[in-house]
Amino acid sequence: MKYDRRVWGWAFYDWANSAFATVVLAGFFPLLFQDYWSADASAEAANLRLGWANAAASLIIALSAPFLGAIADRSGARKRLLLLFAVGGMLATGLLAEVPQGSWFPAALLFVCGTIGFLGANLLYDALLVHVAPVERWHAVSGLGFGLGYLGGGLLYLGCVAAALKPALFGFADGTEAALAAFAITALWWALFSLPLLLLVPEPPATAAAATTSLWRDSGGQVIDTLRALPRHRHLLLFLIAYWLYIDGVGTVIRMAVAYGRALEFERSHLILALLLVQFIGFPAAIAFGHLGNRIGPQRGIYIGLAIYTLVCIWGFFIRAPWEFFAIAVLIGLVQGGVQALSRSCYARLIPAEQSGQFFGFYNLMGKFAALIGPPLFGLFGTWFGDVRYSMLSLIILFAAGAILLSRIPATAFK
Repeated sequence: MKYDRRVWGWAFYDWANSAFATVVLAGFFPLLFQDYWSADASAEAANLRLGWANAAASLIIALSAPFLGAIADRSGARKRLLLLFAVGGMLATGLLAEVPQGSWFPAALLFVCGTIGFLGANLLYDALLVHVAPVERWHAVSGLGFGLGYLGGGLLYLGCVAAALKPALFGFADGTEAALAAFAITALWWALFSLPLLLLVPEPPATAAAATTSLWRDSGGQVIDTLRALPRHRHLLLFLIAYWLYIDGVGTVIRMAVAYGRALEFERSHLILALLLVQFIGFPAAIAFGHLGNRIGPQRGIYIGLAIYTLVCIWGFFIRAPWEFFAIAVLIGLVQGGVQALSRSCYARLIPAEQSGQFFGFYNLMGKFAALIGPPLFGLFGTWFGDVRYSMLSLIILFAAGAILLSRIPATAFK
């Protein structure tokens, strides 16, 4: 399938920002946070700190997302605001390389700032989907973005892992120094590969109301009006609640998997290899899921993904050997990007294109409010039951409830 330059420019931002998702969110930050910045704390305490840091960033974005989206729509500044958040995220990510050992709070604070930049930019990136491709291509284009993200993030992560495992070959004193340098390298990668979006994707026009003298006030009023109208849009509301539930589970797996593996005393090298498997399997799988959504319907594609996630949670509770962690990584790689891609394109089918920023603000709000529950709950289950394995079981309820609510929406709503 051929795509024009706008699609490639848009999709390559996924290649750019997935470096943060892979190297920072899922890879090196959880490892260093537990072993370097929180070395004096128990595994359960370190996981809880990390959960609350994730929750803090998510809360800030969740509360501001609809307003940010409405402002972007009305001012015609979706792309400019995306780049503003991205630059903030890049700076915070680069500064993580300078945080000294034992300083868990400054590390957590920079992590929160970097995550806010990453999530805020993603909100506006999602909203651009409806402006770069025709509606019949949204599932495939969304899958292309996630696929490139997995490949780009995986390649950078592979390079950073190689430096951490063989630091002398790359001029580092030891693996920890190489791991810290990965944050600065990630910031540079994020900046460099954001250029195609900057150069190739045009800024969508402002809505007709953008000429108002009080952009903030009127954007706030628009958000309130939309909130009042949501109960009348049953399918849209049902999808948002279903997405809120199941994406909580998906996001918690992404954010906490490495910390979970460390708590089970798996070697760093095993966890790194597992994450690489997710990335490189996720590249073709996300693209394939986009096309699968066109063939069997996006809902069925999401159901397949959630069923496999449920299997992962059960297996993860009983896991004992490293090979099991690798097998679980393969399963996650097959469906993680597919669930994300089909969710984004499904939602795009339910909203008006001219208000994509605002409505994707609500979409991101639900996703981020989910993250307020998932990571802390993951940490709390391990603390409450005295065994981190119980953390995995808490996620099954989220996947099942999300699937049940999604089934209440007729397939014709996504045509």
